[in-house]
Amino acid sequence: MDKGADEMKLARELLVRVRKLRQDVMDERDRDIALWDEELEREDFLPSAENLFHYLAVRRRDLRDLQEALIPWGLSSLGRLEAKTLATLDSLVATLEDITGAEKTVFHPKIARFYEGPEILAKNTLEIFGPTESKNYTRIMATLPTEATDDQKFVDKLVENGMNIARINCSHDDEEIWTQMIERVRAAEKKFGREVKISMEMAGPKIRTSWVYTTEKNPKVAAGDSIRLDKDTTKIGNYPHCKLVVGMTVPEILADIREEEEVIIDDGTVECRVVEKDAQGLTLYIHKVNGSDTRIKSEKGINFPKSRFDLHVLPEQDKVHLAFALEHADIIGFSFMKNAQDMRMIQEEMERQVGERAKKIPILAKIETVQAVDNLASIILQGAGKNPLCVMIARGDLAVECGYVRLSELQQEIMWICEAANIPVIWATEVLANLIKRGIPTRAEITDVAEGASAECIMLNKGKYLPQGVEMVRRILEKQKYHKLKKTYMLRALGIAYSHE
Repeated sequence: MDKGADEMKLARELLVRVRKLRQDVMDERDRDIALWDEELEREDFLPSAENLFHYLAVRRRDLRDLQEALIPWGLSSLGRLEAKTLATLDSLVATLEDITGAEKTVFHPKIARFYEGPEILAKNTLEIFGPTESKNYTRIMATLPTEATDDQKFVDKLVENGMNIARINCSHDDEEIWTQMIERVRAAEKKFGREVKISMEMAGPKIRTSWVYTTEKNPKVAAGDSIRLDKDTTKIGNYPHCKLVVGMTVPEILADIREEEEVIIDDGTVECRVVEKDAQGLTLYIHKVNGSDTRIKSEKGINFPKSRFDLHVLPEQDKVHLAFALEHADIIGFSFMKNAQDMRMIQEEMERQVGERAKKIPILAKIETVQAVDNLASIILQGAGKNPLCVMIARGDLAVECGYVRLSELQQEIMWICEAANIPVIWATEVLANLIKRGIPTRAEITDVAEGASAECIMLNKGKYLPQGVEMVRRILEKQKYHKLKKTYMLRALGIAYSHE
C-alpha cells in the first residue's frame, strides 16, 4: 500500500471516530434535556443550555489522542469548541467526509452558527455588567470601602479610571452605609455620563472566628503552637497549653469534625490539625503560618477542607439584607452555594419577596468550594434557567479548599464550562493586591490580570490605592484585547518580528 493509501485509511478511521463522538454527544444531550426540561423556563437560555450539554458530553471523554491525530490534517483539534460545540463537530465530520469521499451524513454548518455562542455571551455580558467606555472586552468590578461614604472624590476617581461595577460586600457595614455608597456611585455616574452597575453580595453561611480569648500580652501564634476552637465564652476551660481560645460563628458544626482533620484560618494564613476533640470543642496544632508568626482576629474565615456541612445558603440575616438589595442593586451575589438546590432556595426566596420581578434580577453565583465546582453545571442550569446569571471565581476560599496546585486547573475549567453556557465570569480574589494595598504591583500580579482578561469581568478588592488598581487593570486590558480573546490568540503584526532585519 502506498503512502497516499495509508493516509486515506487514517482519514477514514478518523471519520469513524468523529462520527461516533458526534452521535454520542447528541444522545447525551437528549438525555440531559429530558432531565432538565422543567427547570429551563427562560427561552433565551435554551440554546445556551443545549450547547452546554454538548460540551459536557465532549468533556466526559479523554480526546487527547484524537486531537493529535487531527492536527496534521489542518482540521479543528477541538481545543476551542466551548461556545460552538456541535457546529465544530458538524464541520469536522463534513470535512472528513469530503476528504475521504464518504457518503454525506452531515453538511457544513452555516458560518453564522460559529458566532451564535459568542454573540449570546456578549449580549448577556452587556445585560448584566453594562457597557464599557474603553471598548475592552472585560469589565472592571471594584469593592467599595466604608470610607467611600465620606469621599466623593474617591468614588469619582474609580469611575473616571474605568470602574464598570461597584461591589458592596454585605458582610460589612449596614444599610445606612450601603445607601450612602450607592448615592456616591450614582453621583459619579451623572458626573461622567457613564453607567455603573451596583452589585450587592450576601455574606452567606461563612464560618468565621467570632471572638478570641487569651491571657497573652502579645497573642501571636507560630508553627508548633496549640489553640482551641470552643463553643462559647461561658464555659472556657483551663487550657494552659493553648495560646488562644477562639470562638466561631457556627459552633454547632464542631461535633462533625474528626481528629486529624485539617483546619485553615484566615484564607490560609494559619494551617492547623485537630489533635483532640471533646464535647466543648477542638484542640488544634498549628503546623504552618504565613511568616514567622501572626495574629488570629475575629471575623476571619475558617475552612474545613475535608468536611461537608449542610448549612442553609441564606442565613436569616442574609434574608434581611436581600430585601434591601432587591430594591437597590443591579446584581445580587450569593456566597457559598453548594448545588442546584441552594440556587433553587435563593430563587424561591427572591420570588417570595418581590414576586415575578425576581426573575429579571441578575444573580451572581460565587464559586468558592470544591462542592460548588463539582456541581457547577447544575448550578448554572438552575440559575440561568430562571434568572440572568453570572459566576464569580472566588479563588481565596477555593484555594484553601482545593490547594494552590488544583486551583491552577479549576479556575480554567470553570471558565470553560461557563463559556459553553454563555455565562459571564468574574475573575476575583487578590487581583493586584499588592498594588491596591501598598501602591506597587508585583510582576506576578500583572500576569494574573493578563490571565483574567479572558473573563468578562475582573474584580478588585478594597484598599488605599484602589483607584490606581482600576486604572492599571484598564490599561492592561487595553493591551490584551489585541492579543487574545478567550482561548484564541489574535495574530496582530508584532513589532519585535522585525527585530532581526
